[in-house]
Amino acid sequence: MDFIWFIIDFIIHIDQHLLQIINQFGSWTYLILFAIIFVETGLVIFPFLPGDSLLFVASALAALDHSILTIGLLFVIFLAAAVIGDTVNYELGKKIGLSVTEHRVFGKFLDKEKVATAEVFFDKHGGKTIIIARFMPFIRTFAPFIAGASNMHYGQFIRYNFFGGFLWVSICCIAGYFFGNIPFIKEHFSLIVLAVIFISILPMIIAFIRSKLTKNTTKAS
Repeated sequence: MDFIWFIIDFIIHIDQHLLQIINQFGSWTYLILFAIIFVETGLVIFPFLPGDSLLFVASALAALDHSILTIGLLFVIFLAAAVIGDTVNYELGKKIGLSVTEHRVFGKFLDKEKVATAEVFFDKHGGKTIIIARFMPFIRTFAPFIAGASNMHYGQFIRYNFFGGFLWVSICCIAGYFFGNIPFIKEHFSLIVLAVIFISILPMIIAFIRSKLTKNTTKAS
C-alpha cells in the first residue's frame, strides 16, 4: 500500500520529484528518465508509471535557464525509450501470449479488465491502436503486448511503433517546453497533471461505458 501511495504522490507532484532527481543525480537523470519510459512501455506489469506527465515536466524543466536538461537530448532519449520499450513488449507478447493473464504468479500483476479493454480496442482499430494507444495510459502498455500475442507482422508493427512514438514524444515535449513554465500552469501543476491523466483515459472510459451498454442491450433483447 505504501508503494501505491508513493506512485500516486510521484505522479501528482512529479515536478518536485523530478527536481530532486536532477539535484541528486545530475546528468544521470537522462538514464533514469530513459528507464522510467522504457519500463512503462516495455514491461506489461508496469502500466501505472507516469508517461505523458513525465515527458511534459522534463521538457518544461529543460526550458529553464541553467537547466542541465536539454530539449534535444530529452527528445532523443524519450523517443528511443518509447520505441525500444514497445518493441520489447511486442516480443514478450509474441513469446508469452495472453495466457500470461492466467498465470498464478504473473497474472496477479496484470489487470485483466484493462487487458480485455485493450484487446477490444485493438480489435476495433487494428494496427492503428499502436499509434492511438501512445496517448492512453494503461492501453499504451498493453497494446504492443497484444500486438505481439496476436502475431501482428513485425514490419507493420515497427512502422506504427515509430510513428506513434514520434508523435507522442513530439507533442508532449513541445507542449512542456513552450507551455510548462507559464505562471498559471506552474501554480496549478498538480491539477494540470490530473487533467492530463483524465483526458488521456477518457477514450478508455467511453469505450468501457459503450461496452457495458452494448452488453445490457444484448441481454435485454
